[in-house]
Amino acid sequence: MKVVAITGPRQSALLDKPDPRAEGDFVVVKITCAPMCTEYKGYANGQTTDCLGHEAAGEVVEVAQPGRVKIGDRVVVMPLYPCGRCRHCLAGQYIHCEFQHNPPAACGPAVAATYAQYTVKPDWMLLPIPAGLSDAHASMACCGLGPAFGAMERMNVNAFDTLLVTGLGPVGLGAVIAASHRGARVIGVESNPYRAALARELGAEEVLDPMTGNVVTRLRDLTEGAGVDKGVDCSGAPQAQRLLIDALRRRGQMCFVGEGGELAIRVGDDMLRKGLSLHGQWHWGLSGAPLMMQLIAANRHKLERLITHTFPMRSVAEAWELQLTGRCGKIVLHPWA
Repeated sequence: MKVVAITGPRQSALLDKPDPRAEGDFVVVKITCAPMCTEYKGYANGQTTDCLGHEAAGEVVEVAQPGRVKIGDRVVVMPLYPCGRCRHCLAGQYIHCEFQHNPPAACGPAVAATYAQYTVKPDWMLLPIPAGLSDAHASMACCGLGPAFGAMERMNVNAFDTLLVTGLGPVGLGAVIAASHRGARVIGVESNPYRAALARELGAEEVLDPMTGNVVTRLRDLTEGAGVDKGVDCSGAPQAQRLLIDALRRRGQMCFVGEGGELAIRVGDDMLRKGLSLHGQWHWGLSGAPLMMQLIAANRHKLERLITHTFPMRSVAEAWELQLTGRCGKIVLHPWA
């Protein structure tokens, strides 16, 4: 099979690797869609590797034993390799597994990548794709919509809420879709004009540029002086995180979704006197799969805009260069094109 490798700063190649094999409850999936995430940072920095990607959709092509999927099933490939037995896995919160591990050696080398033509995964980590949903749309259940979906569930976002999203990259754009689906009023903060415009198309009522004027004051003007009810930071930037905390109303809630630098929390002013609830939300739990598929089915027209570009896998460097410009939403690779 073909897999993508980073070979140096802004250099990549397609390598030939042995096709993987099924072993135990690990099954082989032929990847049809591989959404791109933050791997472009490694491409820019020259972090050499041939194990890239963590989200995909495709078709089951080999199983070693009867299980939860069969050959021919279309599935979403969820990220990481949790144990399936610890308390977090058993609760469906596999992302917090205490015993992440590698696929069995018998499956072959380079089988954990999704910038590849095949991957292997435990059968319980594969979500069935309902009839009528395309593989590309279903693949947004990973990082396209997943972190934001988890944040909305965590904070019980609803139609009574004004929600602020800071950072309107692909994850933040997914947050706009997930929050507007729930009926919330959505306001964004983003300095990239391309992504600000796209956020408005996807359901944001307002998008404020943090480079112009006092954003917190403007947000209070938009909320009758109270501040926003809830927020999601998808930027990972401490300045944006602090802005969101300052913009929240008293007893408001926010989720940290984006990873980044260090942020100073003022326990007295932020947590005690203002009474805020601050959550960390990396992804979402498997018990939410039916709701996730409903979200995708109801927003197929918006997902057509969230996925702004597709590339054959052989053009991955071109896709990474586009990501570095910021003039894109979610990008999907096609390994067999």
